[in-house]
Amino acid sequence: PRPAPAPSPAAPRVVAGVAPRSRPGRIDIVAVAVSTGGPNALAEVFPSFPKEMHCPIVITQHMPPMFTRLLAERLTAKSNLNVVEAADGMDLDPGKAYIAPGDYHMRLERRGASIVIKLDHGPQENSCRPAADVMFRSVAEIYGGACLAVILTGMGQDGLAGARILKEAGANVLAQDERSSVVWGMPGHVVQAGLADEVVALDGVAASIMRFVGR
Repeated sequence: PRPAPAPSPAAPRVVAGVAPRSRPGRIDIVAVAVSTGGPNALAEVFPSFPKEMHCPIVITQHMPPMFTRLLAERLTAKSNLNVVEAADGMDLDPGKAYIAPGDYHMRLERRGASIVIKLDHGPQENSCRPAADVMFRSVAEIYGGACLAVILTGMGQDGLAGARILKEAGANVLAQDERSSVVWGMPGHVVQAGLADEVVALDGVAASIMRFVGR
């Protein structure tokens, strides 16, 4: 028998027993849901992104007002990407990351040839505002299956319903594994519902995202 080929150094460290089920397809946006332990998780993931990201990244991180702006500044300082706290009416540009401001839901809306950010102070969902489910639903409406949803460490199940909608639209779903999560609530619910195409340790998340985006 021929020896098995050596694994690629760029391959994400997928959790044992969870086979990747990712489908081929173009990725036009990366949508990230994260809560407890999120700032440190994002600070580990973002420095690995190249300047040449061809798609935007939208992030719902459960944080109070003001702290989301500080988080955006911190991530910009640590990475090759420009990370900003989202503002109402802001255009979505490739290679840029947008964090939902504390206490506001972030949605996407098509305006002519552009995609713009819409903020609102609507009712909480999953006891959260911003809520990942709100963001995921709007991403599904605009991008359909041309999306990679990423669910990182966090308490509760925000993002589960939205991930299901995205999955039904043909999107790919990436979840952080239990061992590397501060709280395996949000990603755990997605995995247990059978929605995750890959379950990856935190140190493999950036490589996995870039593999999906680079198809």
